[in-house]
Amino acid sequence: MKTFFKILIGIILIGAFGYTLFYLFQKSQTKPVVYTTASPFTETIIKKTVATGSIVPRKEIAIKPMVSGIIDALYVEPGDFVKKGDLIAKVRIIPNMLNLNNAESRLEQAKISLNNAVADFNRQKELYEKDVIAEAEFEDADIAFRQAKQEVKAAENNLQLIKEGQTKTTGETTNTLIRSTIDGMVLDVPVQEGNSVIEANTFNEGTTISNVADMGEMIFEGKVDETEVGKISEGMELILTIGAIEDVSFIAILEHISPKGIEENGAIQFEIKAAVELKSDQFVRAGYSANADIVLERVDSVMTIQESLIHFEDDSVYVEIETEPQMFEKRYIKTGLSDGINIQIVEGLTKEDKIKSGTIQE
Repeated sequence: MKTFFKILIGIILIGAFGYTLFYLFQKSQTKPVVYTTASPFTETIIKKTVATGSIVPRKEIAIKPMVSGIIDALYVEPGDFVKKGDLIAKVRIIPNMLNLNNAESRLEQAKISLNNAVADFNRQKELYEKDVIAEAEFEDADIAFRQAKQEVKAAENNLQLIKEGQTKTTGETTNTLIRSTIDGMVLDVPVQEGNSVIEANTFNEGTTISNVADMGEMIFEGKVDETEVGKISEGMELILTIGAIEDVSFIAILEHISPKGIEENGAIQFEIKAAVELKSDQFVRAGYSANADIVLERVDSVMTIQESLIHFEDDSVYVEIETEPQMFEKRYIKTGLSDGINIQIVEGLTKEDKIKSGTIQE
């Protein structure tokens, strides 16, 4: 009985040892490699560059006051449409105390001169009527009297201009009533009633009361890298995608390429401008960010393969073609336009050819 168990244990050990050897042998054997293949296909290849920028109105005007003072009333809000000449705001003048004092002094002096001229005129008139003086002397007194009256009137107008920004003769507050200079939409009103404003003059650009723009004519302003600017020209078509408007693209025509570049983050950028073709069912707001695809080259419906399938050897390009199942040979080809993903095949391949791809299946 003991001999039987010894023999059984020996057989089990020998079997386990044999199975282990067989398992290790199987593991050491390399499985055959199976390559996947791909065939050429027809595709339109577009080589393009991308410019980033924004959509802005072609004509945007900053409305500024012609007098300094305080905003007395505002008549518009952002989003309102205005016509040329429509009222934007009213400014209440706060007169300069020095100018006001000088104007009041001038008026008082003019009144004193007028009183003296009136007295002299009356004396000369009485003497002229008695034939005591010549007509020429009376005319001199008359001229002096009229000049004194005119000086009082001018001094009064000057004082009123300083106080109110208008005169009795004009009847209009042209300087204190701020009006739109173009037709368009009010984009912004950066002031409020009660704010102080400064007039626009030679030494100061003045306070902006509102910005008015023609929203019916928009342009794309963007920048292109120096490596691409030599490939574009005025008149080229741009395809705009606006982040705020999904699934809609706009066409723009390139109008301007800056002759001078600007350095940004170590790279030279050139500003471009393009006229946007707006759509009646889409309202494009000023300041929308946008990307412009500029088509540099394009070929339609050509034989194409994935660019990852090609190999380079010196100045030649080749692919590996399947001649028999899982048997491949080099074939040199001539390529054309590439968009970075797909590449045009000019010659060397047919649509029936199977090209070894880069993926491997075990």
